[in-house]
Parts: sequence; C-alpha cells; structure tokens
Amino acid sequence: MAAATEKLPQLKSAVDGLTEMSENEKSGFINLVSRYLSGEAQHIEWSKIQTPTDEIVVPYDKMANVSQDATETKYLLDKLVVLKLNGGLGTTMGCTGPKSVIEVRDGLTFLDLIVIQIENLNNKYGCKVPLVLMNSFNTHDDTQKIVEKYTKSNVDIHTFNQSKYPRVVADEFVPWPSKGKTDKDGWYPPGHGDVFPSLMNSGKLDAFLSQGKEYVFIANSDNLGAIVDLKILKHLIQNKNEYCMEVTPKTLADVKGGTLISYEGKVQLLEIAQVPDEHVNEFKSIEKFKIFNTNNLWVNLKAIKKLVEADALKMEIIPNPKEVDGVKVLQLETAAGAAIRFFDNAIGVNVPRSRFLPVKATSDLLLVQSDLYTLVDGFVTRNKGRTNPTNPAIELGPEFKKVASFLSRFKSIPSIVELDSLKVSGDVWFGSGVVLKGKVSVKANSGTKLEIPDNAFLENKDINGPEDL
Repeated sequence: MAAATEKLPQLKSAVDGLTEMSENEKSGFINLVSRYLSGEAQHIEWSKIQTPTDEIVVPYDKMANVSQDATETKYLLDKLVVLKLNGGLGTTMGCTGPKSVIEVRDGLTFLDLIVIQIENLNNKYGCKVPLVLMNSFNTHDDTQKIVEKYTKSNVDIHTFNQSKYPRVVADEFVPWPSKGKTDKDGWYPPGHGDVFPSLMNSGKLDAFLSQGKEYVFIANSDNLGAIVDLKILKHLIQNKNEYCMEVTPKTLADVKGGTLISYEGKVQLLEIAQVPDEHVNEFKSIEKFKIFNTNNLWVNLKAIKKLVEADALKMEIIPNPKEVDGVKVLQLETAAGAAIRFFDNAIGVNVPRSRFLPVKATSDLLLVQSDLYTLVDGFVTRNKGRTNPTNPAIELGPEFKKVASFLSRFKSIPSIVELDSLKVSGDVWFGSGVVLKGKVSVKANSGTKLEIPDNAFLENKDINGPEDL
C-alpha cells in the first residue's frame, strides 16, 4: 500500500476545496479514507470464533417482564429516544422520494405507522418520547415537507442529516466533485455507521442528554416489526448494557445476514464480507451460526458521546465500488451494527421473528397487505390463524417490481393465510377475492396475458395458461 499513502495528500487538498462539506464531514471523510488506505482491516482468525453464551446473547424469554404498573412504564419511556434510519429512497420499488412514504397498508405509510405508535405511547402514559429521523441528502428536503403533516400529533419530531461524502474516482483517487461532478451523483451517504457521529454533530445528542434521556432505539424505517419494547429497555437499564443488538434465528432466507460471535472476549458482528472464502458455506449454514442481526439497536447516549469524542468508533470499512455514468467510483461505508465491539457490557438479545418484518420489495408488501397481518394502533400483527411460524415464500416477476404495477395487477390482495409458496412470472393479473393455499405457481407464457378470475381458489397448483384454471 506504499503508493496508497501518497494518494492521501492530494485527496486531502482536493477535499479542502469542497465548500459543500462541513469541517466535521471533511475530517470524518479523510479519517475514513486514511483508515482504508492503511489497510487496518481487522483480520478474523476463524479458529478463535466462539458461539456466544446466553449471557452475551440473552434469550428474550429470559428477560424480566415489565410490571403492569403504569409508573414503571412511564419511568422507562422517559429515558427513551426513538431514531429511524430514513436515508433510503424508494427507487428500487419504483417510487420517488424517501422509502418511508410508501403506503404500507390502509393508506398509511411507514412514517404514519411510526408516528401513530409513538403517539399512542405518549398519550397512554403521559410521556414525551421523541422521534428522530436520520435523513440523507437524498431524502432531507422531501422529509422536511412530509413531517409538517404531523405538527398536531403528540410526538416531537426531530430530523438531522447524515454526512455527505464525495465519491472517489477509482483510478485517480480524487473526489469526483473536484473533477466537475457537481450534481447529487458526485456524493454518497456513508452507511448507517455514520449515525453516531452525525447524531452528536447535529447537537441533538447533547439536547437529549440534558432532558434526561439515556437510550436511543435505532432501527430501519422499513422494518415494521421494530416497535418500542420496554422489556429490552428495562433489561439494559438494570444491567448497565451500553449497547444491545436484536438478533433473531436465521432461516434459509437470511443466510447472508451478519451474525454475533464471541471473539477474544468481546462480542462482535461478523459479516459475510469478512469471512474467508473457504468458510463462506459454513457461515451461511444454520447449524453453526444460528442468529442474524435485525439492525434493531439499543444504545446508551452517554456512551455514544464518550466514544465519538474519543474518535474510538473505528468500524470495519465496507468498500462499495460502483459504476456511475460510465465512471468507476469508490464509496467507503460503515455499519452501525459493527460498533458493538466498542461499547462496554454490550449484548445481543435473541428476539422473536415478529420484530423483523422489513419491506424491501413488493413481495414483502404482498405479505403485509394480505390477511396474514392486521393493523391495530399502528402495529402490524400476524394473523393467529396461521399455524406455520414462517411466512410464505413469495417470488414475483419483474412485472410486479414497481409498487404502482404491483397494485394494478391485484384487484385485491389474495388470501394467503394457508399459502406455503407463490411464484408468479409473466403478464399475470389477479381478480378480487382470490384464495391461495399450499404451493402455487402462475406462469403466463411470453406474449400472452393470464388473468386469474375473481374468487378463484388455487391450492397446490401449477398454472401455465387459462386451461389450468
């Protein structure tokens, strides 16, 4: 990496000339790049990896319940801040603007549901749990407009921006904006590991500490299962845990998710990118690594302040090479979950799968809009009528990728309480009142339109044309 160290001074002087960046952003970015160039990545020795004990990854059922007494609940809630990672756009689902404004169910967006949940807590217990949204420069302007509609709600909503870093032109190792790339594409938000310094730099962290807040509950805004859980909060306060990561048992759908390990006496996150090639299959197996990170994180505010001020949060760097407008660029990112090893007394908690219900694609939207779930008080709850603990596996073809086309292709969302799997490909349209059970596959041959009639009942069927209906 000798040549690499010579790259730093030229990058530094170019960054100094970028007026769009704050001083905090400049130093944060240079810090990240120099760590990357020095090649300081932690090398994992496979033989030293240990499966965490129940002391380190606490089973949810073993945590003490919160008493029915409203005063204890209020006492806990008064110490809490809820933070949602709101930097992502809805582009993969064909939507413009922040992903959190996609309608999830009954005309309500992710953000609506989050506000309703916190408002219910505040009304019921007479507390003031604030909601904080970490935006990126991609979502900031839209979010500012959207949150205006909640001004009458009983929730104080705060927003701040995560850092804005320049993409680096790979072959010359200079910031792309310095080479005249002045639009948004010249920049990137450096992953959610940035939540800690950005929360601190925004001034919000000190403000919350002065109000007596102690913990922040961080989650992705698209995880419908990430609701406030007082049992976890109570445990952390009692046991003085500075950091807690919610994990849940892996299924075959989650083989790529990061897992918690014990390593040299510390709990830490192991991501697939850190795994040597010869161990990747072992990493993906459900036998040795039984849990994965939901990215629901509970973190002590004083501990964040202490570590950010000491510049001690040196999370693994995730290099993300991209090609944008024909130019090969590099963006360096970090993840919030990887910070676990820098906090004292950090733990995982093995939570029920219901706390992990992300909506990443329209196939997830199908699940949460169906009779498999109901919506009560802003919470999405699973239908007790389904006996199978896992959700149906749903695979929709590219015709269903965008939310608008997904919605137009279903006259109403089918009943799927007893569905095991659904695979749809081609130009398929569903009527209303359709019931799907068992394993169903629907395939329209190319150039033909296949319509599933109203009230059709399909159980364990392969449909390749109207004649199979």
